[in-house]
Amino acid sequence: MSNVKSPLKRTLISETVDCINKVVLIKGWVRIRRDHGKLIFLDVRDRSGVIQIVVNPKVSQKAYNVAQDLKPEFVVEILGKVNKRPEGTINKDLPTGKVELEAQEIDILSKAQKLPFDMGGEELHLELPTLLDHRSLTLRHPKVKEIFQVQEELLKGFRKAAEELGCTEIVVPTIVASATEGGAELFEVKYYDHKAYLSQSPQLYKQMMVPIFERVWTIAHAYRAEPSVTTRHLSETTQLDCEFGFVTFEELLDILEKVAAEMLNHVENACSYVEKIGFGKIPRLTLREAQETIYSEFGRDNRKEKDLTPQDEVDICRFAKEKHKSDLVTITHFPTKAKPFYIMPDSKNPEYSLSFDLLFKGIEILSGGQRVNDYDQLIKAIKDRGMRVEDFKMYLMAFKYGMPEEGGFSFGLERITMKLLGLSNIREASLFPRDMERVDERL
Repeated sequence: MSNVKSPLKRTLISETVDCINKVVLIKGWVRIRRDHGKLIFLDVRDRSGVIQIVVNPKVSQKAYNVAQDLKPEFVVEILGKVNKRPEGTINKDLPTGKVELEAQEIDILSKAQKLPFDMGGEELHLELPTLLDHRSLTLRHPKVKEIFQVQEELLKGFRKAAEELGCTEIVVPTIVASATEGGAELFEVKYYDHKAYLSQSPQLYKQMMVPIFERVWTIAHAYRAEPSVTTRHLSETTQLDCEFGFVTFEELLDILEKVAAEMLNHVENACSYVEKIGFGKIPRLTLREAQETIYSEFGRDNRKEKDLTPQDEVDICRFAKEKHKSDLVTITHFPTKAKPFYIMPDSKNPEYSLSFDLLFKGIEILSGGQRVNDYDQLIKAIKDRGMRVEDFKMYLMAFKYGMPEEGGFSFGLERITMKLLGLSNIREASLFPRDMERVDERL
């Protein structure tokens, strides 16, 4: 219960710059407390920003007495006058750096226990396990918070681009009856008296929606039970998916590059702390062309491999940046046998598929392709991969009763975030990361 007696409504900290010489009421968390002689300085944050509070016993002894008990992360309510900061004390790094709040009344709304580490620095210098073990606390740090502000803008940019393309938003299930991609990397769940799985991808469902809406998009969780711990993989990821009917392979390539550019442009404009992105003409290379380039430019011979290695992705992006001024590069035509059953083989050379990956700053952030839209061809592809046709009964129904040429793609939200901010580990780009060593707490 607040003890501050004021009829004023709460003012957000970001709004104080327009309230000079006015008395306002703010609420937030104490970030830093500094004692200087007979003055106490507080940095207080709310959802909108940070402001400096000056607590002077000559202004209010009562407020000063309360401030002496304040510690980091205490939740406070402060009534005070907004003043211009004296020349020489302006903080150019803060949007509120030209003002400060002279405290008249302070009320402690909630106390915090002693913090396990310093949260007041500009950077949060913690090892990754410590960062994640204290996730509900470390997320409060401004630099960590920035990661997820970037994610918010990525989602906004994706939604805007998808809607401009005439896509309808859909919501798909995460409990599924069969493996989307095949393989054994599935989380099995007990579904009443039956066996079910956590979805590897929204792929099959978004394809089933093409005959209804023609163009769809969804933001979905995907689960991969990969028994490995790397800096670029998670057990639970967020996918940004689009699927289009009546579209050719070349049109798909144009669309995916347009959506990617719009997403990244949006983030760059919204978040000043994001490193500038190279938006030159996005080069398109087949897998074999990319491997030939890597061989000729960097001397590594992976020309018979079915995919690019992580180092290949780094090097081909470096090549794209140097030759085309682009941080993005599109790789097409991966071997058909290496792709899921629904990916269309290239009619000119069926050994290779009408598939693509989009690389960004050294890592794959998107995968997609033209889909098989013929019912009989799909059944054959399922059987050829040793899968049971009966497991895909509902999915196949969409093709049995008429499916146009179609295709789509899927972005990995955490990977884009990681590369935009130069993070060393994808776990930093997930609010509450899941991997084989962690479900909130270390296993």
